[in-house]
Amino acid sequence: MNWFTKTFSSTVGRKIVMSVTGLFLCSFLVVHLIGNLQLFRNDGGEAFNIYSDFMAHNGIIRFMEIILVLGFLFHIYDALVLTRRNKAARPVSYANSHPEENSTWASRNMGLLGTVILVFLIVHLWNFFVPARFGGLEAVPDKDYDNLYSEIVLAFKNPIYVAIYVISMIALAYHLIHGFQSAFQTLGLDHKKYTPFIQKFGVAFSILICLGFASIPLYFFFFV
Repeated sequence: MNWFTKTFSSTVGRKIVMSVTGLFLCSFLVVHLIGNLQLFRNDGGEAFNIYSDFMAHNGIIRFMEIILVLGFLFHIYDALVLTRRNKAARPVSYANSHPEENSTWASRNMGLLGTVILVFLIVHLWNFFVPARFGGLEAVPDKDYDNLYSEIVLAFKNPIYVAIYVISMIALAYHLIHGFQSAFQTLGLDHKKYTPFIQKFGVAFSILICLGFASIPLYFFFFV
């Protein structure tokens, strides 16, 4: 147990945990986006409300939510620890070391991007997850499930919330572009033959996922 604690509290160990949890959260984004695409169906929200009700009451899904929360917490905590260690170990500040010569803007601002995403996540959960799980939503007439769809329509008619959502998706895209490649490097999957593909796949994945999410509030704001 002492070996385990020392290993995963070390800088390398924390980077591994961040990489594994980051890739796990990427898989969640795929599943979450697929579910949210039900919002585009021209059925008055019926398919999405049924999907939402299933997610709220299925035992396996509820268990996976716990795993997901733990993944987020480990990812965020290790990010904070590593950021503090990096700042403490850096003899010269970024402002004086010309980091743009050998690093990307996203890699230098992962903390800022992560903070934007975290704030968005809290707002997003408060607006949608909390009412869906703990009450506060009106039921669909003559149905035994809540009308989360109408809550989403209302929220995405607010231009401020739509702007926050889209800006957050841009931040998420940059975060994913750097994090995806970095995760594979940390896990030892860095090879001159495969790395270019991983980089291109990571960029494509990040852009497509974030465009998919950003299209939802834009669709409701302009077309519904």
